[in-house]
Amino acid sequence: MSKLNEIARVEREADRLYSESEVEAAIDRIAAEISVRLADKNPVLLTVLNGGIVFSVKLMMRLRFPFELDAINASRYRGETRGSLIHWLLKPSVALAGRTVLIVDDILDEGVTLAEIVKYCREQGASAVHTCVLIDKKIGGTKPCHADFVALEAENRYLFGYGMDYKSYLRNAPGIFACKEA
Repeated sequence: MSKLNEIARVEREADRLYSESEVEAAIDRIAAEISVRLADKNPVLLTVLNGGIVFSVKLMMRLRFPFELDAINASRYRGETRGSLIHWLLKPSVALAGRTVLIVDDILDEGVTLAEIVKYCREQGASAVHTCVLIDKKIGGTKPCHADFVALEAENRYLFGYGMDYKSYLRNAPGIFACKEA
């Protein structure tokens, strides 16, 4: 089976967990929560690439206060469906020392990558580090970190859509979907 045929099959057979309108409503809600807590903090919004791009853009368009934007790319998946060692591909160019940082990512799965990014920000001297995820996946165990702001929760299945990918594809799916198998 060709890769594109496999991707089409996965997309066709997937279960829709959240519609586009449900995801957008959750982003509205979380943007309001973030605004209450961080509007006067002059934060750096740190997007975790590549998965956090869609969520970050949708979120930042709803934030009505000034912030700086930067990105970080630390990945355990690299186009696969199972995580491995963390690979640092991009570090922020904005100085984090003395700043409030809001890390924006697509999913809090096992929490290993997000915990490492939080650690990195603290090592760079951030005065406060907050985390924000589109999906907090319920994996049935403890995680090395938690998200301060969570838009939605999902069961422990492989997800795609709104920035989350299946083997580097389907990030643009209009909603949150769960694969029948990974």
